[in-house]
Amino acid sequence: MPSLSIRFVRRDDFDKWLPLWDGYNAFYGRSGATALKREITDMTWSRFFDAYEPMHALVAEGDGDLLGLVHYLFHRSTTAIEPVCYLQDLFTAQAARGKGVGRALIEGVYEKATLAGSPRVYWQTHETNVTAQQLYDRIAERSGFIVYRKLF
Repeated sequence: MPSLSIRFVRRDDFDKWLPLWDGYNAFYGRSGATALKREITDMTWSRFFDAYEPMHALVAEGDGDLLGLVHYLFHRSTTAIEPVCYLQDLFTAQAARGKGVGRALIEGVYEKATLAGSPRVYWQTHETNVTAQQLYDRIAERSGFIVYRKLF
């Protein structure tokens, strides 16, 4: 495993970030006919560099390659004064899986949340994502909440 660093995404990372983003979306069934529109990808990317947006991106880099990504945002809550941190997207390149990249990315978010004074970091995963749950169960606790949604 190459030496690993976790850092904020940079504008010149787009061409290396995009395959990871596409892989993340494909994992959740958003590819081919169900792929996200390019305008959504472009808007997502631009939000990382807009100081008025609460959305952020970290990447795992090893020997000049991007090995993973994590996107997170801060939002208000009715149960805290400080903004809470929602870890929205996490993806590790296939060749880097099982080598600590996902854990390092989550710990990177923990660090940024702590610096922001956030009282918690939370995320969700699909119930079939049992491989990721093995990691999540070691570094966080299950909240017991069930997610409901209505699509429009």
